[in-house]
Amino acid sequence: MATLSAAGIIGQIEFRLMSMEIGQSPVFEQPWHAQLFALTVQLNTDGCFAWSDWAQLFGATLKEHGVSKQLNGGDDYFAAWLAAFEVLLNDLQLANPAQIEDMRAAWAQAYLHTPHGQPVKLAQ
Repeated sequence: MATLSAAGIIGQIEFRLMSMEIGQSPVFEQPWHAQLFALTVQLNTDGCFAWSDWAQLFGATLKEHGVSKQLNGGDDYFAAWLAAFEVLLNDLQLANPAQIEDMRAAWAQAYLHTPHGQPVKLAQ
């Protein structure tokens, strides 16, 4: 299994994902959608889980979120994807809920302390 950091995975995949277009529309509405997708695909590629298991987990998560409307692939869809991904990380023992929450809090602080128009970065 490859040992890439999340930043390394995103660095390798994000540009290609964000530059792909369907007609005139980007494939992903937000950069975090592409990043989350890339991380999920990379864990699957590395053999951490079977895609059929992911599909089952994600489908159950969509049902829990009560998503019964037509999805456009936006925040509603990726909020459910993120929830399923967090469960997957815990199930694979890659991150527990406390670690995920600590990371979420660190990103929130970074966002709140980043000047408008500047990229948000975690403190080293």
